[in-house]
Amino acid sequence: MLVLFAAPDSMWDEWAPPLRDACPEMDLRRTADPAQVDAIIYAPGGEIEDLTPYRNARLVQSLWAGVERIVTNPTLTQPLARMVDPGLAQGMAEFCTGWAMRAHLGMDRYRQDGLWRGGQIPPLAQDRRITILGMGELGRAVAAMLGPIGFQVAGFSASGRPVPGVRVFGGDDLAQALSQAQILINLLPDTARTRNILDAERLALLPQGAFLINPGRGTAIDDQALIAALDRGHLGHAVLDVFRAEPLPPDHPFWAHPGITVTPHIAADTRARTAATVVADNLRRVMAGQSARFLVDRRQGY
Repeated sequence: MLVLFAAPDSMWDEWAPPLRDACPEMDLRRTADPAQVDAIIYAPGGEIEDLTPYRNARLVQSLWAGVERIVTNPTLTQPLARMVDPGLAQGMAEFCTGWAMRAHLGMDRYRQDGLWRGGQIPPLAQDRRITILGMGELGRAVAAMLGPIGFQVAGFSASGRPVPGVRVFGGDDLAQALSQAQILINLLPDTARTRNILDAERLALLPQGAFLINPGRGTAIDDQALIAALDRGHLGHAVLDVFRAEPLPPDHPFWAHPGITVTPHIAADTRARTAATVVADNLRRVMAGQSARFLVDRRQGY
């Protein structure tokens, strides 16, 4: 099978060897006659924008979990699969768990300044409520790591689809999901419905002193509303890993705000070695006439 690697040149050396190891029957190329291409491996930033000539391609396999950069491309007529990488899910779960524990234990209050801050004992995990916005692959992985620690974990998704061991709020119950979230983790995708979903009104629904962790999409939060909620003391702290513009400009107010911790989009990354097996499985499936896994619903945008 002839597969086109439609991704930035900087990714080739990292991705080509594991892809070929995982799928040795694949003829992986960086350029090819469009009419002969059986499938496309895609990441934003490559040279291909017009997918019309690739009429025989049976699949466009994204190397990103988020597909907002391609799903709206009007020339995309081929099936599109998002990346569900077990390494990415593990990394996201570890990031969210680490910051949730830091918030839960109040680690940042213990400055090494000679002041003995006794009497500030945190509750046990069983008495701490965490809500995860977005219960897809990543949200379920985070819940699976936080639950055994003892936290009261709830989730929110538009569908309200059940998740074992987690109370899941559906699309009409967002206010209830937020009102109980002492720690809120946002993992919602970037769609028309989720942009600015955490605006001033919804941030005000969070409990006093709530801690916000956003490794999902920067567009989910109204930046000014977040700063205002922190300034008036309603929110305790925010850890932000994703932003509307990346890299975050040096003069952005997030950098200097004492209630915000900026991390440089490091919560989770697609790992070539683990993701290559996902790509290989999907390529084999479509070449055998089967449906690919993790196909994107273009009407919903993910």
